[in-house]
Amino acid sequence: MARGWYILHTYTGYESKIERTIRSLLETGELSPEVVLDIKVPVEEVVEIKEGKKKVSTKKFLPGYIIIELDLPDIGWKGVCSTIRRIQGVTGFVGTNPAMRPRPISAEEAKALLQKSGDIKGEKPTRLKQNFSVGEQVKIIEGSFASFTGTIEEVNLEKNRLKVTVNIFGRDTPVELGLLQVEKI
Repeated sequence: MARGWYILHTYTGYESKIERTIRSLLETGELSPEVVLDIKVPVEEVVEIKEGKKKVSTKKFLPGYIIIELDLPDIGWKGVCSTIRRIQGVTGFVGTNPAMRPRPISAEEAKALLQKSGDIKGEKPTRLKQNFSVGEQVKIIEGSFASFTGTIEEVNLEKNRLKVTVNIFGRDTPVELGLLQVEKI
């Protein structure tokens, strides 16, 4: 048996429908729950700030892909894989052609995907849907510098941080803030 996480390529927008189809195939017995262990559509939380209000939504971070945990048997794997491939909207397993046995992703890759989607504990970054650019004026709304205004000097979207220059006691002082601590003026 080859247990691991596999990536299934699908038509974009069909991910949730295919997940439901696979779950119904498990319920009807066409797929065995001993072989198909888990299936997930990778999504992440996105925080959008509009007019000073935070709105949290989920967004697919791998559109067109599903991760599926399989315990493929040594004999009979072709039947399982062809049943999954025949689902409308599925184009196949990533990294192999239909005649070959699919290859699982590494444990590190699977862990990273599952952490990003929040399915396993770990550092789950929240992505922000707001555009800041260097030179823009912002108002600080949280923290010890609340109600101060400043100019953005540096934007680091990977860490969700900004470096803002604030005038304190007549001196320009650089302050590092989170993206949720400021709003555009």
